[in-house]
Amino acid sequence: MHSYFTIQPIEEILYKDKASKFIGFAYLVKDEKEIKEKLDHLRNLHSKATHHCYAYRLGLDKNNYRANDDGEPNGTAGKPILGQIDSFGITNCLIVIVRYFGGTKLGVSGLIDAYKECAKETIEASTIIELRILDYYELKCSYENINKIYQIVNNYKATITAQQLDNQSVFIIATEQDASSFFESKLTDEQIEFSFLERK
Repeated sequence: MHSYFTIQPIEEILYKDKASKFIGFAYLVKDEKEIKEKLDHLRNLHSKATHHCYAYRLGLDKNNYRANDDGEPNGTAGKPILGQIDSFGITNCLIVIVRYFGGTKLGVSGLIDAYKECAKETIEASTIIELRILDYYELKCSYENINKIYQIVNNYKATITAQQLDNQSVFIIATEQDASSFFESKLTDEQIEFSFLERK
């Protein structure tokens, strides 16, 4: 797997059912800190809403996930939202459905259908995008070898994300996963010190 699918953020997709308003939000997120920030923002923005239900899935292996009913009957909100995330095959995303209760109870099956449909419409209204998986490396070299670094970067689908030029220069470089083995071989051939940092 050299890429994954996620979404471009979108806000305020409105779905109504028996006077209750369901407002959908979709966010591209990378970690739980970002998720907390988005949820705090929405709770402040819609402080009078009855519920702020959500689900997220994170990571390339998609093993980090959560579904939250926020006071709705167990399994009627978070699980249907997560089900829609999975049906679209996306990750690194947070879907939040804010509900304003309209006075008429929907029942368990009605709630499940409403949260499922609002999540579906929210994801459909956003743009699903394919992102390449990147491997990040730290490279160290003498000042005299800096041009070698630039040449390797140009030849191996790599991007310099940070650099500190000095007698002992340090670079943070991202390269596409499918080019990583060739990238590492070239660095070894050129006797450039490197260490693998992370994949994301």
